[in-house]
Amino acid sequence: MNDADVSKQIQQMVRFIRQEAEEKANEISVSAEEEFNIEKLQLVEAEKKKIRQEYERKEKQVEVRKKIEYSMQLNASRIKVLQAQDDLVNSMKDSASKELLSVSGDKNSYKHILKNLIVQSLLRLKEPSVLLRCRKEDLNLVESVLQSAKDEYSEKAKVHSPEIIVDKIYLPPAPSRHDAHGPSCSGGVVLASRDGKIVFENTLDARLEVAFHKKLPEIRKSLFGQIAA
Repeated sequence: MNDADVSKQIQQMVRFIRQEAEEKANEISVSAEEEFNIEKLQLVEAEKKKIRQEYERKEKQVEVRKKIEYSMQLNASRIKVLQAQDDLVNSMKDSASKELLSVSGDKNSYKHILKNLIVQSLLRLKEPSVLLRCRKEDLNLVESVLQSAKDEYSEKAKVHSPEIIVDKIYLPPAPSRHDAHGPSCSGGVVLASRDGKIVFENTLDARLEVAFHKKLPEIRKSLFGQIAA
């Protein structure tokens, strides 16, 4: 083989090696691009997932805030409604308290009421000797019915007539414009055992308080319906 043939053969080998190298380089380039695209797609999907999760988290926060705000507004509305209801009920109670002042105005009727209140108190205490306290302005009326009250109690309780000592410390007077916030009493009596351990407050104000609380569910139902009651 002469030099020309050798040179030709070498050139063919060089071309073959170069072609193989180029093909290998193309394969590596294509493979690298594919891996890059896959990795890029994975990164994009991961970021999309993060964005979706962040959006869902913020959306839930917004929903929670909305629910809290709604609950607060609802509670505030309920409190306002309840307050308005209480104001109305209390105004009714105040009106009833003012009506009590007229009870002692009718002396004949009030005298009968005082006797019944004393009898009721005696039946509650069931003591042989009691202290009685009343308003100063009611003293004469109270003294005028004491005997009949004792007799009625004795007959009902089947016991001897009790001793009733009228206390010289009086209940507060009726409410007045001059002292609207001071202690007051619309009428009635307070009886106690001689040792003071048992006290029965049977004033008109106390009876109104008891009656009012007893009837409060019915009052609320009548004014505001079944739910409010």
